[in-house]
Amino acid sequence: MAESVAARVQKRRDAMRQLGLRPVQIWVPDTRRVDFAQECKRQSEVASRSDASDTDLLHLMDAALSDADGWVE
Repeated sequence: MAESVAARVQKRRDAMRQLGLRPVQIWVPDTRRVDFAQECKRQSEVASRSDASDTDLLHLMDAALSDADGWVE
């Protein structure tokens, strides 16, 4: 007789726990929502305005960029 789906899932979870792993639930934005693109744009604009006015961040990013030579061929 075939093993039930629930039994197979439990067996897999038990095996993963034996390997020292644990399950984690992650909630992510629903990209299917009608207002998703609009909210992305709004948050991007807020971040852009903030970045443009933060000279310390700009100097840090320039320094990091100058240190990246040779990382990618």
